[in-house]
Amino acid sequence: MQDLPGGRVERTALIDVNSFYVSCERAFDPKLDGKPVVVLSNNDGCVVARSNEAKALGIENGDPWFKLKADPRLRGLIAKSSNYELYGDLSSRVMELIGRYSYIVEVYSIDEAFAMLRGEPQELERIGREIKTAVARHVGLPVCVGIAPTKTLAKFVNRVAKQNPALGGVCSYDTLAVPHRDHIMARVPVTGIWGIAGRLGKKLNALGIFTIADLKATDPVVMRKKFSVLMQRTIMELNEIPCIPLETEIASKKQLIFSRSFSKPVTSAARMHEVMAIYAQQAAIRLAKDHQQATLMSSFAGTSHFNERFSSFPSATVKLPAPTADPVILTKAAVSALENRIVDGVPYARAGVMLTELSPAGAAPQLPVFATAHEEKHIGALLGDIMDRFGTGSIGLGRAGMVEAPDWGMRREALSPRYTTEWAELLVVRAA
Repeated sequence: MQDLPGGRVERTALIDVNSFYVSCERAFDPKLDGKPVVVLSNNDGCVVARSNEAKALGIENGDPWFKLKADPRLRGLIAKSSNYELYGDLSSRVMELIGRYSYIVEVYSIDEAFAMLRGEPQELERIGREIKTAVARHVGLPVCVGIAPTKTLAKFVNRVAKQNPALGGVCSYDTLAVPHRDHIMARVPVTGIWGIAGRLGKKLNALGIFTIADLKATDPVVMRKKFSVLMQRTIMELNEIPCIPLETEIASKKQLIFSRSFSKPVTSAARMHEVMAIYAQQAAIRLAKDHQQATLMSSFAGTSHFNERFSSFPSATVKLPAPTADPVILTKAAVSALENRIVDGVPYARAGVMLTELSPAGAAPQLPVFATAHEEKHIGALLGDIMDRFGTGSIGLGRAGMVEAPDWGMRREALSPRYTTEWAELLVVRAA
């Protein structure tokens, strides 16, 4: 936080899309407005996102869909399968818009970002409203904006904006009346602050710290000794002392995991061969996009934890000859790792591959004996480009190149169109 000339200040804004997954669905289907809507996890298993109307019905994240759809009291509940392509594309559009208003942006998650703003307090509140209007106009998503001296306080006032409709979705710490601000802090539980969850909240409660105001009044040095430096930083940030900088660079990944649950159990080694081939090639595509290579490949599979009859969790790790992103080598490694470990007749419910010891592609020169023709021709990147254009099942190497989608593939029975990334699924507007 800086005090700039002419009464100008530097502040952190948190821009958060309200009920992100549900809002993405509503952006292209206005009939969902005002209706109780939930978005389901992979294979339409359980609830991962809820509209306010669904929350009012007592529905919680994690509730299994098969129970909800059988409940006669929830006849009007609408479920949508997770549409990751749509959500990811709309998220990138939101982040690009935010970048037009700030010189530093930290993409914190798919639905929220921190941005650094400069100006007079009243001007910053106006900018917050401009961001909210721009996202609604150009992307069709509702956001709330919290503006404050620190990231922790920006999270706090963003929550205030969400829970107080009179604020119009934007709340600035500087323009919020001090008595009002203190009153809210004295009423919100300490678990309502960023970084403090249930277990830590109970420990604070045992010390007589029940609200945000209670935590703000504690000695940060003493609390560091009792808890951690993270607690000290939180307390200092509540007292308007910035301790958590914006992170503009994404840390290098240390591992890459591609794992899915099956819509239909895989019961043979031959079918698991297909699974490993597809997953290894998907992992290779991700490596190519991230310009990375891997040295270790692990393959794993498992039965359902709820299956009382069968229990099998095979796994193995293969060290690769050299760091690589070659889809052919990774496929062979993934398949060979589980070879002779899959028991025919056992219903496996989940499988995956994990790549570790990652390094930047080309970081170390390769000896000719370790170089592969596929990697030199960038086959991994080529597979990714084709799938981006024609769909995930459009191409594959070996057993991954199946004409028909596998019956164990992810079930998404209530999937909406990919309105923004597929020409064949563009929204059609007809004149009345």
